[in-house]
Amino acid sequence: MDEAEEYLNRATRYLNADSVANPWIYKLYLLMNQGRFDESREALDRILRFEGYKTVLAKDGAAALEAFVAHEPDIALLDVMMPFVDGLTVVRKLRDRGDRTPILMLTARQETPDRVAGLDAGADDYLAKPFELDELLARVRALLRRTDHSDSATLRCGDLVLDPAKHLVTRAGDSIELTRTEFEILHTLMTNAEIVLSRSQLYETIWGYDFETNSKSLDVHIGYLRRKLEEGDRERLVHTVRGIGYVVRSSESNT
Repeated sequence: MDEAEEYLNRATRYLNADSVANPWIYKLYLLMNQGRFDESREALDRILRFEGYKTVLAKDGAAALEAFVAHEPDIALLDVMMPFVDGLTVVRKLRDRGDRTPILMLTARQETPDRVAGLDAGADDYLAKPFELDELLARVRALLRRTDHSDSATLRCGDLVLDPAKHLVTRAGDSIELTRTEFEILHTLMTNAEIVLSRSQLYETIWGYDFETNSKSLDVHIGYLRRKLEEGDRERLVHTVRGIGYVVRSSESNT
């Protein structure tokens, strides 16, 4: 069974099952490759529309860039392998022109370089194919969720400062640019500073869905978050507690 047939079968089972349509309507791009992915794209389009989303399709990266200007979507799903202009280039061009639309990258099965390249380019999250439809929908909801931090207090850990209202993160006065997902992970950890949060707790809080235990999504995002926070050989603040999860703490808190 090829990828297109697999998604069509999943879509049929999903649409025949009992489900409550999403009450929120968003303009949402479903951008995938052409050719053998056309049927997969159409199957996902049917599911998202059934859930209450308004979708706009683009068959290649060049058309996607034009469509961003014409339709101003609330979120975009981008396949890495798109013709004419690939998904990574689309993300870079959008970020270079100041477009902060949440982007979920769809990447090839087990190809870690694609995943990290997408986050490097500025994507907010990624999902490796083949994926479960429930997980896709959970990630879409997480990226669309407008977390209101306007009344939240500024958080500090050592020389790291997170201002939720301004969506600003600095370290020793230097601004650090984070993706939406990285910011939410750091905000959650700093809100619970000194408290070890399990992987399940973080998945539930950030994505609203506890993925399978073998999922590497959280680890990849933590790795990128650390790289940005530790640039310039700075002290590690996000620590791994083996077998449990993660915690934010500085050496100052141990003195």
